[in-house]
Amino acid sequence: MSTHTLSVLVENKPGVLARVSGLFSRRGFNINSLAVGPTEHEEISRITISVSVEGAALEQVTKQLNKLINVIKIVELDERQSVQRELLLVKVRADETTRRGVLDIVELFKARVVDVAPEVFTVELTARPDKLEALIKMLEPYGIREMVQSGMVALGRGPRSMTQAALRSVERTA
Repeated sequence: MSTHTLSVLVENKPGVLARVSGLFSRRGFNINSLAVGPTEHEEISRITISVSVEGAALEQVTKQLNKLINVIKIVELDERQSVQRELLLVKVRADETTRRGVLDIVELFKARVVDVAPEVFTVELTARPDKLEALIKMLEPYGIREMVQSGMVALGRGPRSMTQAALRSVERTA
C-alpha cells in the first residue's frame, strides 16, 4: 500500500470532521495522520489526511468524499509538489553527563529545546516525517521519556491557491 496525502476543504460547520473520518472508518481504511484547522476564510476549514491505500480504493473514497454535502474541494498532494510538515515534541533524558550529546543532536537537526528540567529537555522540531523519525532514532539512546507528534499539514507549492479556486467555484454555483 502507498501513502497518500489529501487536502480537503470543507465548510466550517459542526460534525463535518466526524462525517469525513467516518467515511474512512466505514471503508476499513486506517488514517495515518489527520490535521484540521482554519483557512484564510473563516467559513472554510482544511482537513489534511494521510492514508495508506491502493490507487483504486483511494479513487473510490475520494468520490464518496465529494458526495458529502459540506465538502468543497479535494486535492491529492504529491510530496514533490507540496510542502508537508509535522510537529514533534519529545522529552528526552538529559542529565549532567548526557546534556552535551543531546544538545549536539538538537543543533544538528536545527531543532529547539523548548523546556529544561534538571533531568530532561523537551525538544521541538517541525519537519517532514522522515526527518522527525531520524531525530527520534538519534535521541533514543539517551532515553525518550515522552513524545507527541502532530498530524501532517500541507500546502501545494507555487502561487496557486486551492482555497481561492474553491471559493470561485462555490460562488458560480450559488
